[in-house]
Amino acid sequence: MTTTRILDYFSSLVAEDETLPLTESALSLAQDAYPDLDLQGVLAEVDELVLRVRRRMPEDADIKQKVGVLNRYFFRELGFTSNLNDYYDPDNSHLNVVLKRRRGIPISLAVIYLEMAEQLGIPVRGVSFPGHFLLRVSAPDGDVMLDPTTGHYLSESQMVEMLEPYVQRVGESLGSALRVLLQPATRREIVARMLRNLKSVYLQTERWQRLLAVQQRLVILLPENIEEVRDRGFAYARLDYLRPALEDLQRYLEDRPEAEDATVVETELHELRQRTQHDGD
Repeated sequence: MTTTRILDYFSSLVAEDETLPLTESALSLAQDAYPDLDLQGVLAEVDELVLRVRRRMPEDADIKQKVGVLNRYFFRELGFTSNLNDYYDPDNSHLNVVLKRRRGIPISLAVIYLEMAEQLGIPVRGVSFPGHFLLRVSAPDGDVMLDPTTGHYLSESQMVEMLEPYVQRVGESLGSALRVLLQPATRREIVARMLRNLKSVYLQTERWQRLLAVQQRLVILLPENIEEVRDRGFAYARLDYLRPALEDLQRYLEDRPEAEDATVVETELHELRQRTQHDGD
């Protein structure tokens, strides 16, 4: 598929919050690296995994029993876990590869788990916890938090410990911060976090063409977020796509004339204009 068709497809998937298909949207991110990816074939692989585990599910199983069966299958038998040997490999965010390797990062593992749980009638939501995406299981006697890399239940003290390095920087109380941060994430927020993980990897490794592809998606996914337009402009500039870079950065300054980084953006714009004039001579 061409880049235009890939982005058009992504746009159609994420157009409406109510109908946004999480697994298909998350899987579609892999098309930037694998443009010929058979998305429906990969989704069918997940469906097959669900069929296998459903056969093991007692008909009268309650939620906790269902979670137990799914966890044994997902983590022990299939062996899904973190790719600790190469945590920043972009393929850890590509569901087609995660399914094949059984290795990923918390959020990619969580998306596969969420899809299987939903098909099995288990009420699970994703939680965009700082540094480590979590799963929230709604049980009759209260919600419980699950680590998507191990299937282990997390106590409040464990989550407070996980939260500590993030909260100290902003001086919040750990207890109140924890309650806020354990709210379920929307499907759009989950896809955005996956894209920002890829964005971070591509920035660090200076893979500008891949970074631009991620920025294109972020602008589509979060149309109200002008900062993503700015970042797309910087990505365009890295690749010497001067005119679209100018357009994005000018749009950012028009929307945020008093932004803290306005001087940085204006400097970049000045350099881009000079390069554009030079190219036109």
